[in-house]
Amino acid sequence: MIMNEKIKLIVVAGPTASGKTALGVEIAKRFNGEVVSADSMQIYTGMDIASAMPTAEEMQGIRHHMLGFLSQNERYSVASYCEDAKKCIADIVSRGKLPVIVGGTGLYINSLVDNIEYTEGETDLSIRRALEKELEEKGASAMLEKLAGVDPESASRLHENDTKRILRALEFYRQYGITITEQARLSKLNGSPYEPLMIGLNARDREYLYNRINLRVDIMAQNGLVEEARECFEKQKGTAAQAIGHKELTSYFEGASTLAEALDRLKQQTRRYAKRQLTWFRKDERMNWLYIDDYEDKSSLYNTAFLLCEEFLNNGKGDK
Repeated sequence: MIMNEKIKLIVVAGPTASGKTALGVEIAKRFNGEVVSADSMQIYTGMDIASAMPTAEEMQGIRHHMLGFLSQNERYSVASYCEDAKKCIADIVSRGKLPVIVGGTGLYINSLVDNIEYTEGETDLSIRRALEKELEEKGASAMLEKLAGVDPESASRLHENDTKRILRALEFYRQYGITITEQARLSKLNGSPYEPLMIGLNARDREYLYNRINLRVDIMAQNGLVEEARECFEKQKGTAAQAIGHKELTSYFEGASTLAEALDRLKQQTRRYAKRQLTWFRKDERMNWLYIDDYEDKSSLYNTAFLLCEEFLNNGKGDK
């Protein structure tokens, strides 16, 4: 490799239920690649159904990295993800293969491909404990509102269910006197070792995507979601207990709602999550959008993506 030549990456991003996993696998098959997951819930064990972790059948023999390697009670930061994902990318490239980043966690994707560095000093436990106590007393909504007062950009992309990242953003600000958002802006000045082709999946008709989400939840329920969530509920472990797909079933386990009501709530929350994902990805001007409802079949969609990849890999141009 020529000195300072950037490493080419294919990134497949978009909202939940848009078909990212399948497209990522097809691209990896076509261009001798391996997949690096960029999903903040698929890193955990015991959440295969709720996180829509790809099955062996869906992987089609393509090697996947960053899946199901972390216990549900372990803390894991964006900085940790970037460090681990960079090692995966280096390994993939060293074997002459193409890294294909696939996922819907925008913060992971942008932090990785843009080489955003987050200060990872020694944790001030007094700050963390104070914030955790405040969360317990005031609730998640109040903490998200507090974050909006100091870091509105971070607050706008987080859901109140994501208490881990809300507290982390507040903790970061209190400990370092700078917001995570500002830290990200400053670190971008360092440049990135990567040249990404950004492919985004979307639907022109929002109801088309929402119907796919509703169907996915129904299939998850048939495949054992309730049993998986109950096990997590009984353990009540860390971030995973707050994950979409598990948290919404808590009311059912506690006898406060029927299963049908809990699943309807899950569908609603997943649709809202998809909307937030799209809001994030639309801000990236490098994104090449493919609208899944424009295509009569998957092969037509895949072929369009393949053309983008071929042009990028041959000409070295990842932007539109």
